[in-house]
Amino acid sequence: MDRNAEFRRWKAQCLTKADLSRKGSVDEDVVGLVQLLNGREQFFTTSSCAGRIILLDGGINGFEVQKQNCCWLLVTHKPCVKDDVMVALKKADGDAILKFEPLVLHVQCRQLQDAQLLHSVAMDSGFRNSGITVGKRGKTVLAVRSTHGLEVPLSQKGKLMVTEEYIDFLLKIANQKMEENKKRIERFYNCLQHALEKESVTTDSQPKEKFRAKNNSPHTHKKKRNPEKARGKYITEENDKGLENDDNDDPGIGATIFPEDY
Repeated sequence: MDRNAEFRRWKAQCLTKADLSRKGSVDEDVVGLVQLLNGREQFFTTSSCAGRIILLDGGINGFEVQKQNCCWLLVTHKPCVKDDVMVALKKADGDAILKFEPLVLHVQCRQLQDAQLLHSVAMDSGFRNSGITVGKRGKTVLAVRSTHGLEVPLSQKGKLMVTEEYIDFLLKIANQKMEENKKRIERFYNCLQHALEKESVTTDSQPKEKFRAKNNSPHTHKKKRNPEKARGKYITEENDKGLENDDNDDPGIGATIFPEDY
């Protein structure tokens, strides 16, 4: 099957599936971003979370919270107040953990160069932990992630280990991170919109550049041309494309090969 046709099939299947997330719908703060991506033929989103403050009750394996075996006492995608946390903590009988998780967005891309464009925009917008994975079946996925998370234990075996004053302090930090996360999402949306518009203009102008180069061929002119001027004209046009290719070969972008059954 043609790769473009296969990508369109994957996109159609993904966007018609039921939303199996806990909330069952796209978070308000990323609706515009998700719609922008899904409205372009070279992208579609496979999962998203705009960012959240959560209170978990469960076990800790070393220093790692085991999400799959814990109880979600509190989840909010908005700024959180101390009273809500204190009420939720009364239900805890294990090791309660307060967390802030920034935006996580997974986008499947038609080609690697599409993923590289998106990766560049994400990095410039503050999502410095973003990365590209390439599967053996040809699926290219960009994960948009940030590093400004927060994770703090509050209780052990149901016993509160910190003061209310400290919880209030933690929530101020978490709420500040939530606000910064929202600003980065808005920056990402605006930068992506600009990058896609620029890419569209560049693509539309390519046939014109080829036509101009053909008409300026030395075989169609009797007058001898200045080689320095000619060199400057053509090198500039070709180097624009060359620089784009050099950026796409950024060695900082890693690729992970998924197993055969991905």
